[in-house]
Amino acid sequence: MTTRRTVLAGLTGLTASTAMGAGLSRAAAPVEVVATVAMIGDAVAAIGGDRVALTTLMGAGVDPHAYRQTRSDIAAMAGADLVLWNGLYLEAQLEEFLETLSDRVPVTAVAERGVPEEQRIAHEDYAGEFDPHVWMVPDLWRGAVAAVRDALVDIDPDGAVAYGEGHAAYDARLARLQSYAAETLATVPAERRVLITAHDAFGYFGRRYDFEVLGIQGLSTASEAGLKRIDDLVSLIVERQIGAVFVESSVSDRNVRALIEGAAAAGHEVKIGGQLFSDAMGVPGSYEGTYPGMIDHNATVIARALGGTAPERGLDGRLTPPTDAS
Repeated sequence: MTTRRTVLAGLTGLTASTAMGAGLSRAAAPVEVVATVAMIGDAVAAIGGDRVALTTLMGAGVDPHAYRQTRSDIAAMAGADLVLWNGLYLEAQLEEFLETLSDRVPVTAVAERGVPEEQRIAHEDYAGEFDPHVWMVPDLWRGAVAAVRDALVDIDPDGAVAYGEGHAAYDARLARLQSYAAETLATVPAERRVLITAHDAFGYFGRRYDFEVLGIQGLSTASEAGLKRIDDLVSLIVERQIGAVFVESSVSDRNVRALIEGAAAAGHEVKIGGQLFSDAMGVPGSYEGTYPGMIDHNATVIARALGGTAPERGLDGRLTPPTDAS
């Protein structure tokens, strides 16, 4: 039977053999990069261009808090020139493997490297732990994106100029995205700035855009939502006459629908304001399957559902036309 221990024990030989092959053709081959989540992968593709060959482990609808590596993931990471992950305990089930891998392959936690501790949100219950969802605010994520550039330069210094140019262009897009999100979300009336979602993925969003954010579950989707938590949120929704709550693409909508049913039983109608991208982006190949599209979608959907003003198709008219999420 294959266990985590035997997999890790076999990693040395696998890495050594792939490293020998890589060393023979390194000058001609692109840099093999593995990114754990698509938000990082989007940055790698934009910055690295043709100089990188990218593998992203987690796609649309995948929950990184619960994700466990597969055999193909292990092979990809062991044979890579560089592995990039978010860190801050986002990829909780991968952490032990990545720590072991880092003895043999360059591994960088881009959020930990690029977002200073004083800019992070501390975990309420665990000292020294932080909210990992830093990509929710483009200005914060720009630090992680700069860490992606630096990690690429570290492994491939000959590409420093190309990576610098790719980063500058991508960073300009993120700055424009930040301006759009801030301006659009500011149109939501102050009394309606209450964002209720499946789990606490929007803490940085709330801090930056002045929203009260309430998640049914905690920072990790592995935490359980107790009946008391749901009852308390139902009472709040009814008391404050909140009109919309939100589901997430990578989290079950069961608990959100329990809120809607509970409010209905108390005589208050609350709708699903839309599906948000929290821990995963949209479908690859779609605009929402890019980091700018993910954030454009979230800002636009939240603003429109909570009484603000936003163009239906978002920043540049590229969003998929909305459908009834309920």
